[in-house]
Amino acid sequence: MNAPLTHQTPLADVRGKVAFVTGGSSGIGLGLARVFSEAGMKVAFTYMRAEHRDKALALFPAGNPGVHAIHLDTADRDGMVRAADEVQEVFGNVHLLANNAGVGITKQISNATWQDWDWAMNVNVDGVFNGVKVFLPRMLAHGEGGHIVTTSSSGGLLAGMLGVYVTTKFAVLGMMEALRVELAGRNIGVSAFCPGLVRTDIFNSERNRPSELMNAGGPERAGPPPGVSDSPVDLMAVALDPLDVGRAVLEGIRQNDLYILTHEEFSGPVRDRCEAMLASFPCERASQMRLDTMATYVPDIYAAEAARKRR
Repeated sequence: MNAPLTHQTPLADVRGKVAFVTGGSSGIGLGLARVFSEAGMKVAFTYMRAEHRDKALALFPAGNPGVHAIHLDTADRDGMVRAADEVQEVFGNVHLLANNAGVGITKQISNATWQDWDWAMNVNVDGVFNGVKVFLPRMLAHGEGGHIVTTSSSGGLLAGMLGVYVTTKFAVLGMMEALRVELAGRNIGVSAFCPGLVRTDIFNSERNRPSELMNAGGPERAGPPPGVSDSPVDLMAVALDPLDVGRAVLEGIRQNDLYILTHEEFSGPVRDRCEAMLASFPCERASQMRLDTMATYVPDIYAAEAARKRR
């Protein structure tokens, strides 16, 4: 393999920089927006509902000129371009893209409809790519350094009951890993944020489902799915505060961590998953030609990140 590049930390100092946070009017996104603002950044966040926007803005210091709200459905490509133009006009160059908007669809793969699948993919996967597609060229063009962080989930690390949601979160985790390889040495950091339970309104995502992707019979019931809703534990009572996870994300951005993880309880199952994969490889050693080919095409981001974190 090629010699590893020096680890870059483009946003080690965030003060005075500009952040764009999708889905920033509640939950994790609002926690990110508030933490970024407290750290001295200018923050534009997107919202879907005016009442959420107003409640969110009320949590920032009164008259804060460094906060701006933009209405956006992240699945709307043209809308993403308009939002990028707007934040550029209001604050100037964007240095931090936080792809956070997502829907917590509670369907399993075995009972999902075409509409469920399309809605989840449109927001959780296409919406992330739309942000990258629009903002990354602008970051590269201004040359001031930047960072892209995407909210995946613990469901992007481990399979679970919510198969459609899990599929989308695995997808964006892979997207960020691939982007990390592509942007190595270009002064643009990349992180995947994979939280566990955080105090949000994620189980009420149906309120934002477009009418054309609604299932027959109208909106689904709000709240967690059967099995989760029957839990004897109040899930939100054991969930982390969005401001706490926001601070962890900011620290990960400053260090340009590939993975930003906040819930230690998932480390054991993740280890088991990795062990299951390793145990499934054939025992026969590959030919030297195949080993040389792998060394050429397989990125070393995993070994490099592991070594850096151990240090």
